[in-house]
Amino acid sequence: MSARRGRRPGWWYAAAFVLAALAVWSFAVEPRWVAARVEPLSSAQWQAPAGLKVAVAGDWHLTSRSAWRITSVERAARIVDEINTAQPDVVLLPGDFLAGTGEDDEPLPIEDMAAVLGKLKAPQGVYAVLGNHDWWHDGERTAKALAAQGIRVLENASLRLPGHDIWVVGIGDHSTGHSDPMRALAGVPAGAATLVLMHDPFSFATMPRTRGLVVASHTHGGQVSVPGYGALIVPGAAPREWAYGWITHKDRRMYVTSGLGVSILPVRFNMRPEWVMFR
Repeated sequence: MSARRGRRPGWWYAAAFVLAALAVWSFAVEPRWVAARVEPLSSAQWQAPAGLKVAVAGDWHLTSRSAWRITSVERAARIVDEINTAQPDVVLLPGDFLAGTGEDDEPLPIEDMAAVLGKLKAPQGVYAVLGNHDWWHDGERTAKALAAQGIRVLENASLRLPGHDIWVVGIGDHSTGHSDPMRALAGVPAGAATLVLMHDPFSFATMPRTRGLVVASHTHGGQVSVPGYGALIVPGAAPREWAYGWITHKDRRMYVTSGLGVSILPVRFNMRPEWVMFR
């Protein structure tokens, strides 16, 4: 009789198995299962030049501690090769290239990170903005290291895309106080089409109306997205509804990518890491 009282019911074992499977999936599988998504570049407000392909890859969070932070140099190099194989015309990198804050026990040297991303190839250029983690490490050093690899860093600045009447616009990171959308767009001719990249999506709330593509990162899609509810936590000032995908605000659209790496915990559930080709 006492032995029967101590025996656990069958549902307990089933629940334990499900929880263990979820833990393995969320910590070991999904954070490393990178999606290569394809999204439309044109919209109802703007018709992109025929054949133009724009790749977006944010939140790399490269590290020397890949067992915890996921994105090793080797893994990043494989993603770079995958993007290059897709032959984008333009590559946009919306920040957070390194993991941690720069005070980790084994931080990855900034120049090593830049050397990996410097292998990205796009005939009309690779463009970047800095994220909060980049500023925490050393924003100026990060910008110089990327520039030395041929990556154009646009901090509240713009450049005309070679061969097109399209401007690439980079808005600084809002969460570290570097966002200045008006300054970023100041050099863009009125009515010109734009490819706008920012790290923290909250800058979208205050930027002037533009015609073209707007992309952001920073949120990681919350890393954990509960079916029927969405992201549990969204960093920064952006509303939770802006955690991932196409965001509509005042009849304007922005795409927020889930990014490639992780932050705080090496976990993802229902929110795969990704890079995106807009075409």
